Order: sequence, then C-alpha cells, then structure tokens
Amino acid sequence: MMKINNKEEFAKENVFGLGQENSAYAQYFIGNSYLNPLTDPKKTAVFLANVTFEPGCRNNWHIHHAKTGGGQLLICTAGSGWYQEEGKEAVSLEPGMVITIPAEVKHWHGAKADSWFSHIAVEVPEEETRNEWCEPVDDRAYGKLK
Repeated sequence: MMKINNKEEFAKENVFGLGQENSAYAQYFIGNSYLNPLTDPKKTAVFLANVTFEPGCRNNWHIHHAKTGGGQLLICTAGSGWYQEEGKEAVSLEPGMVITIPAEVKHWHGAKADSWFSHIAVEVPEEETRNEWCEPVDDRAYGKLK
C-alpha cells in the first residue's frame, strides 16, 4: 500500500500535480479535493483531470448517465483510496490500478481516512452524457473501511 499522510511527501509522488481547490464541486464532496485539468475540453473530446483528495475526503454517490456509451475511467496515480459501487464491497485503490465505471452505475471514490489520494478521472465521451450527484457516503460506513 502507498498510504501517505504527509502533504509534502505526497506532493513528491503526485506527478500530475495538485491543481486548484475543487470549489466548483465542493458541495458534492466530504473534505477538500483539488482539480488539475490535463486536457482542454475545447481542444479534445476526452477530458482528463487529476483529482486529489485529502485524507478522509470522498465524493458523494453519483451516476454517470449516457444515452449510449459514457461512464468514467479512474487511473490511480498516488496515495491510497477507495472505490465502491452500490451493493458491492469497497475496493482498495493503489497507484497503477485502473477502474472502469460503466454508465448508469451508482458509485463513489475518494481517499482513505489516513492517506492522500490522486487519480486521473477520464470522462468517457458519448451521446447525451450527464452526471447525477446523489447522497453523501455515510460516515459510519466509511469509518468501517480498513
């Protein structure tokens, strides 16, 4: 595992950079997250961004809807985190892992309680895509993850 609780140590491993505080989406996160866009949506159909979560930070449950195709890819790059689909056990995320999330699957992802975490988020382009934000991840359920 690559748990890193120290921000300065994490910065050395976070090769795609911290970016700016993710204030535009802060209402959909518990804790602080940061966004570093890696592609310009005006120049390419595929949007990539490095998303960094402070220890304990996670996004709300959400669904990537699409008429056809769509979904999301997570490419884990630094630290240690969690990914969970509704009705399934949480999966431990470590650098080098790739998570494929089909459209219409309710899920969440974020840092472990004791580690910073970064992943590159890839929005899979297709027809009529949109994101539906749902309820926060329950603190008690999150706290039980080891």
